Amino acid sequence: MIVRMGLLTRKPGSSIEDFRSHWRDVHGPLAARLPGLRRYHQNHVVDSRQLAIDHARGTWSIDGISELWFDSIDDMHRAISSDAYREVAQDHVRFVGNTGLITAEQNVVVPLDAAAGPLVKRMSILTRKRGLTSEQFKSEWWGFHADAVKKFPNLMGYTQNFVTDRSAGLGKPASDEELPIDGMVEMWFRSVADIEAAFRSSAANVSQTHALSFIEEITTFLVETHEVV
Repeated sequence: MIVRMGLLTRKPGSSIEDFRSHWRDVHGPLAARLPGLRRYHQNHVVDSRQLAIDHARGTWSIDGISELWFDSIDDMHRAISSDAYREVAQDHVRFVGNTGLITAEQNVVVPLDAAAGPLVKRMSILTRKRGLTSEQFKSEWWGFHADAVKKFPNLMGYTQNFVTDRSAGLGKPASDEELPIDGMVEMWFRSVADIEAAFRSSAANVSQTHALSFIEEITTFLVETHEVV
């Protein structure tokens, strides 16, 4: 299964409240009709602090991150070539400004326990170290780093999303330089206090020291997830 993610900013002049309500109540039901769509989540950004880490932060300023899952790349391409997608694209420009789109392979390191109750979700945009290839970045991230983060205390879920394709807007291919994102992290904890405690742990010391060797920038956000499908 692959995931298509949108990095969304609200249309200039619109309020965050208008953006959130339109995305949830109008756009969500339209996108839910895409053929072959397995799941669709909206992650509404509620906190843009560089919480609990001191790694260099990127210049990202976003209001939401969409996640749409498909069984395959072919299924995704069929969905975005469909009549249903035309309606989605037409509505998109009514409430969204700058948009970056990525396609990613997922590595579920710590499965999320659906019975865990309300959780705090943190998403992080990763840019690989200058001089590293995409495959070298993936090897470090999905190898040693995944094992190190798995040992964090209080960690309720951890998924790595490795970027395989990028586009700007709703269809224009983008280069690494135009959309400098190589990975998207999803982590779940019971509370902000648990996030802070986890990143003060000995396991975090190991993982964050290793991160300096292969990650140029980490840009973190806390999000509230609306599960459309």
